[in-house]
Amino acid sequence: MIKIGQQAPEFKETAYVNGDFKEVSLSDYKGKWLVFFFYPLDFTFVCPTELRAFAQMHKKFTDAGAEVLACSTDSKFSHKAWYEKDLPEVKYPVLADFTKRVSRNYGVLNEDTGFANRGVFIISPEGKIEYAAVTATSVGRNTEEVYRILRATQEPNNCPVNWQPGEKTL
Repeated sequence: MIKIGQQAPEFKETAYVNGDFKEVSLSDYKGKWLVFFFYPLDFTFVCPTELRAFAQMHKKFTDAGAEVLACSTDSKFSHKAWYEKDLPEVKYPVLADFTKRVSRNYGVLNEDTGFANRGVFIISPEGKIEYAAVTATSVGRNTEEVYRILRATQEPNNCPVNWQPGEKTL
């Protein structure tokens, strides 16, 4: 079970990135904030809405010093076919967790279905889990809320309820 403050589980898998395949590991993000999210499957209904939303917010995340990384249990070939056809705006890497190791290590693998639940993890530049949320596959995430939480975890002070970036902290 993932715990806040613990080191994020290491991984090294093939990712689809802008038409190419590339080996990606957690250590590639050392020194940077990472928004690492899991989605169930390619070629589904809710998933492309999230992937597009993260793509639309990608610059906002990078301007805040964070990288975005997606992951599903699909193959790299499935990613290539889907992203090139339907999601060309996605520029961040998408891991192909075909072995299901990464999903299992992050506690999001639904062993009954064989694919990942929706999960999002914010990982510090030191590689520690700062935020974790896992939801049902039928519920899409709010990328603005993920961004708000990223910014709150970057604050040195406590952030009150409904805090927004730029507002006063405690």
